Amino acid sequence: MVNDTISDMLTRIRNASIVRKKAVVIPYTKMNLKIAEILEKEGYILSFELNTQQSLKQTNKISNLRMIKIFLKYYKKYKTNYYKLTVIKNKKALSDFKNLIKLLKGKQGSKKTPCITNLKRISKPGLRIYVNQKELPRVLAGTGIYILSTSKGILTDREARFRGIGGEILCSIW
Repeated sequence: MVNDTISDMLTRIRNASIVRKKAVVIPYTKMNLKIAEILEKEGYILSFELNTQQSLKQTNKISNLRMIKIFLKYYKKYKTNYYKLTVIKNKKALSDFKNLIKLLKGKQGSKKTPCITNLKRISKPGLRIYVNQKELPRVLAGTGIYILSTSKGILTDREARFRGIGGEILCSIW
């Protein structure tokens, strides 16, 4: 049994993205479902779906296990080679060579790079961190997001700033 389901979810997503998995399965909780919805809405994952599995416990009772299957998102990063273009003196030949390099970029090997660069748990069960509306931080000057637990539900830092409410900072993602 896991005590901190949010950090378990973030660790599973982080590990799956490091090894370039297509999908990762996470135990269902309402909090994990809301965080998955936010990740999909912000464009960090492709999609998610709820799965129900039946399991047989030791007491011979059938129970339904609900799981969330998250499909991770990657973008293609092309391998580029740097050429010394100072050797070519003819301007026409130089422009033709540059156009040829642009054409070849698409045909070179591509590398899947995860959309999620970093996942970090901020408020932990042993040390809760709360902020009000004025103290809401920004992740990388607005590039990433903080996920907050507020009185209005689970929100991103932008939504909380817009609504003028604070709360507990659950995690940061960029």
